[in-house]
Amino acid sequence: MKVETVARAQRQAYGRNFPPPFFCFPPSAGPEPIWDGTRMSEPVLRGQLREREPMGRHVSWRAGGVADRAYEPVDLADLRVFLANRAAGEAIYFVGLGSNLLVRDGGLHGTVVFTHWALRGIRIDPGQCEIAVEAGVACPRIARIAAVNGCTGAEFLAGIPGTLGGALALNAGCYGGETWDMVTRVQTIDRQGDLHERTPAEFEIGYRSVTFKADGGRRTAEGIHRSSLIPHPSEEWFIAATLRFLRGDSAAARRRIKELLACRIASQPLSQPNAGSVFRNPPGDHAARLIEACGLKGHVIGGAMISPKHANFIVNVGAARARDIEALIELAQRAVGEKFGIELECEVRIVGEA
Repeated sequence: MKVETVARAQRQAYGRNFPPPFFCFPPSAGPEPIWDGTRMSEPVLRGQLREREPMGRHVSWRAGGVADRAYEPVDLADLRVFLANRAAGEAIYFVGLGSNLLVRDGGLHGTVVFTHWALRGIRIDPGQCEIAVEAGVACPRIARIAAVNGCTGAEFLAGIPGTLGGALALNAGCYGGETWDMVTRVQTIDRQGDLHERTPAEFEIGYRSVTFKADGGRRTAEGIHRSSLIPHPSEEWFIAATLRFLRGDSAAARRRIKELLACRIASQPLSQPNAGSVFRNPPGDHAARLIEACGLKGHVIGGAMISPKHANFIVNVGAARARDIEALIELAQRAVGEKFGIELECEVRIVGEA
């Protein structure tokens, strides 16, 4: 299919409010949503909507309560229809691989949207070392595709177990690299189903932190809605990004990925359910060192344990409840605060009812 044909098909399927063609991925087969230029006229959903969805199946800790509803869109067009027809006060949570999420045992009131099956388009321009990626693509896959195509700078993504959407929201990083170092533009979606193209200049980007600068938009009575993936009053979620890398040695990039994966296997408890690093590293120090210095390595509450292999990891050692994991998080924060006067900040996101 020619590029102009793809772009025309996307405009027909996704509406007029669609960014430039670089973000256009071939539309999925199936009925097109009805779009009048501003709002969906009738809901024509093609994905799966489920009630009382156990979230332990969808987070890497393998623990937690149930969500009121869960939706699996088939593609971006279907996601737009779904969001455009949600009630104004309904909490919406976007979840990729659930590798940085804890859902409390009391469950999650609202609707979870799973992105990793729907938003998985990826396209590379090898000449420019530029890759357009949808938010449901796993970060290690981006690293591999970049390396195979002779692009360097993406190798650290092999060590991030989540999807690009979560990496963008958190500015995830490891081994000296951070996600937003390579972002040239992003695409977001709001709860009306409208798409927005934004640049890094529109965000405050820091260590494990991304905040939208603009103050306008639609606020709830409490301010920014608790379900927003980006701290932004209009509730926007990342759905795609353009990433730019450097031209380099493909073989060297692939070797570097293997080295980083070997280091990860050697230093992290990957054989047990976990959510990666639980705490951000405080300035000039490491959370793991502080927790270990408090004598908490191997400490167990219920079915959860602070890993003996890496103290900044909490692992599920057998039927852990979310409350067991959260209790260890609070214990580590309290112990480090009392011993060192340092407040450990959570890197994982905790949602739901206790």
